[in-house]
Amino acid sequence: MKKTQARVYKYKFINNISDIDSKVWHDFFGVEHPFTRYEYLSALEMSRCVSAETGWTPMHLMVMDADNVVALMPLYLKTHSWGEYVFDWAWAEAYERHNIDYYPKLVSSIPFTPTTGQRIGFNSELSTLEQQQLIGHIQTYLSQAVIKHNWSSWHCLFTTPDQQQQLTQAGVMERVGCQFHWHNQGYVDFTDFLGTLTSRKRKNILKERTLARQQLAFRFVDGDKATSEQWQGFVRCYQNTYLKRSGHTGYLSPAFFEQIAATMGASIRLLMIENIEGQLVASALYFVSGTHLFGRYWGALTECDGVHFEACYYQGIEYAIANKLAVFDAGAQGEHKVARGFSPVKTTSSHFIAHEGFNEAIGHFCEQEQSHIDIYMQQMCEQLPYKTNDK
Repeated sequence: MKKTQARVYKYKFINNISDIDSKVWHDFFGVEHPFTRYEYLSALEMSRCVSAETGWTPMHLMVMDADNVVALMPLYLKTHSWGEYVFDWAWAEAYERHNIDYYPKLVSSIPFTPTTGQRIGFNSELSTLEQQQLIGHIQTYLSQAVIKHNWSSWHCLFTTPDQQQQLTQAGVMERVGCQFHWHNQGYVDFTDFLGTLTSRKRKNILKERTLARQQLAFRFVDGDKATSEQWQGFVRCYQNTYLKRSGHTGYLSPAFFEQIAATMGASIRLLMIENIEGQLVASALYFVSGTHLFGRYWGALTECDGVHFEACYYQGIEYAIANKLAVFDAGAQGEHKVARGFSPVKTTSSHFIAHEGFNEAIGHFCEQEQSHIDIYMQQMCEQLPYKTNDK
């Protein structure tokens, strides 16, 4: 019997996504999820929001079998931990206390975007078994590259359940986290949704909405139909709020927003918020897929009662109901979302730590953290505002 020849893979780090064929990228990752789209990642690089200067050096992994690309992985060499939302500051501080460099590190993620999604894209001709085997090879290659270049670690953040399972089977450490998402139970409208809540929570939401909508008008504009003035207005709001909160104008530049408006505007919704004189006072940026609404960035030019909850939560819920979207992902953290109907959702990430001692210590930490997250999520579920608490 003729023995099947084992595949021999070649690996290459790509420093600019423009060196990867956009059609191949879309074949591997699809176009449904807005943040793994070629256009989104390209805009980050073209605008220089992602670059060596900002601490995000692109090093996308391309895996080839002979002359055929069989896998792709968005990957960055990081010199800090900002913009990741899987917090490892304590790990970095522990390294520093022992006079060991934690940076640089390799990170597979969508910069500044804490959203679960596919992190390794495969050629559709690969079987499930071949994909699992290839993930094992990728894990080995990246781990060897980390050791060879004296990087501390590599990390794969906000992985899908399937890919997380594959990475865990390949021997990569798992870490869990928690976000809060709103789930559409086939509601007819916002009033129908409110009817499922307890009386006290329903009254609180109505009070917040009244405060926000007394003197303000809210309207969604499709990103590809928004005017240049509307986009500029959103950017002013975004930068103003970041400046007040963090002392800088945000991770993302006007050039980035201009680029995604031009290349993927149909997947974007701008929420414009104006006063009775028609002047812009706040704005929020949303992304849509066939099943999900993603609330991402917002900002205000002036303080208004209740406008944050209305702009970032209630308008999104209404939009999801009206457009029959299953899930509204409003971003990372924020247990205050629970009182507004958002349920706790487990997130996962994978981590390879080169230093043997730290690998053992961090692995123990992740095990303990997971038990705490499980308890925390159960506590949050018990605080959900639904009448029967079964949503």
